[in-house]
Amino acid sequence: MAKLTIEQLEEKYRLLSEYESKYPGKLVAGIDEAGRGPLAGPVVAAACILDPAVPILGLDDSKKLTEKKREALFVEIQEKALAYAVVRVEADRIDTVNILNATKEAMRECVSRLSASGFTPDVLLIDAVKLEGVSMPVEAIIKGDAKSNSIAAASVLAKVTRDHIMVDYDSEFPGYGFAKHKGYGTKDHYAAIREQGMCPIHRRSFLKVIH
Repeated sequence: MAKLTIEQLEEKYRLLSEYESKYPGKLVAGIDEAGRGPLAGPVVAAACILDPAVPILGLDDSKKLTEKKREALFVEIQEKALAYAVVRVEADRIDTVNILNATKEAMRECVSRLSASGFTPDVLLIDAVKLEGVSMPVEAIIKGDAKSNSIAAASVLAKVTRDHIMVDYDSEFPGYGFAKHKGYGTKDHYAAIREQGMCPIHRRSFLKVIH
């Protein structure tokens, strides 16, 4: 993929500010998650309020970015955002309440942490999830992480945080390959489960049948 010029990056940022620009003068928080599909590890949600006066160029759906670019943006977002919050919900809770409810719990806690830090959002832009139980308006946007800068920023925060968690778990629970597949249901991951059994971070509700 050809590297974009500064002018192209600035234009992309402008285009991806369309949803935020609908709420002038308001604190707009983008929210996204990482890890709804894996067989192991937590689901991680992030919320991010960007500073309109300090653009972060290169934001996009985190899955479309290289690992190197995600890591660089991860640092830049934390340095330049007005506020952000990242919350993880572990496998045992996912098994108890199901993955969608666990994801929503993490998202609501993100909103609470933003408010506790003095940045109560006026509106929430969320990637495809209709979030109940919050006091502010919610706009659920299909593929929002590719359409909104604030959701894209949250996407990067959530994914990089979760990737780091799974790399750490690879050392704690060796033999499963968590650093490589991050807990997703790859052929090698299923083979490791058949050989070693499940470990404490596996989602039992996702593994009622071992392939």
